[in-house]
Amino acid sequence: MKSAPSRVLVYGVTGSGKTTLARQLGERLGVPWHPADDLAWEPGWVLVPNEVQRRRVAAICAGERWILDNAYGSWTDIPLRRADLVIGLDYPRWLSLGRLLRRCAHNLVRRTPVCNGNVETWRQTFSPDSIVVWHFKSFKRRRRRMRQWQAELSEPRILLFRSPGAVTAWLRGLR
Repeated sequence: MKSAPSRVLVYGVTGSGKTTLARQLGERLGVPWHPADDLAWEPGWVLVPNEVQRRRVAAICAGERWILDNAYGSWTDIPLRRADLVIGLDYPRWLSLGRLLRRCAHNLVRRTPVCNGNVETWRQTFSPDSIVVWHFKSFKRRRRRMRQWQAELSEPRILLFRSPGAVTAWLRGLR
């Protein structure tokens, strides 16, 4: 078995469980985990300018130990250059969409902070810019990107998982 990774990008479609897996992986490996949404959104749902996001991500990725739970299109290149492992959550739409809808409902009812103290609202959830709409807009592109990385890149190592059970089995085998 290879040694445990220390620079990891967890990637997948919206609702696939990237954040949960990144947090679990960070706890298991003792590697700092950085939620991508915290790097991209300020309190009050203010989007951080792309150049600032890129600087924040570059500072994290300059380190020797980190886990990112996503890669926004404007800065995917940065962690991809430095990662020693990319985990792709390549789940079917029904699974990721179901997870997303449950998460949204939970966050709405409980008013759970999502990132930097931001709370999802009913208006956001049903707006044309909602995370649910984003799931439909980005699903095919993100799946295609993960599969392309696996087919074309020799470095970093790319692991695509098609089910949560496969991820659980892989996690059990980590040192």
